[in-house]
Amino acid sequence: MRKRKISVLFLCSHNSARSQMAEALLRHYAGDRFEVYSAGLHPSEINPLTRQVLSEMDLDMEGQHAKSLMEYWGGKYSFTYLVVVCDRAEQECPLFPFSTYRLFWPFEDPSAAQGGDAERLEVFRKVRDQVAHKVREWVRELELKGLIPKSSTQTAEV
Repeated sequence: MRKRKISVLFLCSHNSARSQMAEALLRHYAGDRFEVYSAGLHPSEINPLTRQVLSEMDLDMEGQHAKSLMEYWGGKYSFTYLVVVCDRAEQECPLFPFSTYRLFWPFEDPSAAQGGDAERLEVFRKVRDQVAHKVREWVRELELKGLIPKSSTQTAEV
């Protein structure tokens, strides 16, 4: 009998940067072993710099859009993990009954970065790289615990 994939919902305030990055990166590194989703408490639009820094890794964001947490509310979906990636979402959403485990991975909000285009882009790259590192680290941890099968390929470093 085949086991169901681990399902993960990444949550942040707007689903415009951090949660989108986490979703895309987990799909990239281990999407064959997970069902991956993302949402925001107050969804807006995906930040163009999010799309740019992910495209630098050849990750296609075509068809992706910001989604509301309410799309996953009400029992229609059930997640193994809810991963909250920002302080604001952690404070505003203290309970989410449709997940077994809750993780908190706070990352800086790259959308709040000040400065010119080059400086803002560097902040987005820095956050992307931090998210990528955390995702790879977590996948390795789950592999070591035997919760997911080991990958037949190494996950490339960013």
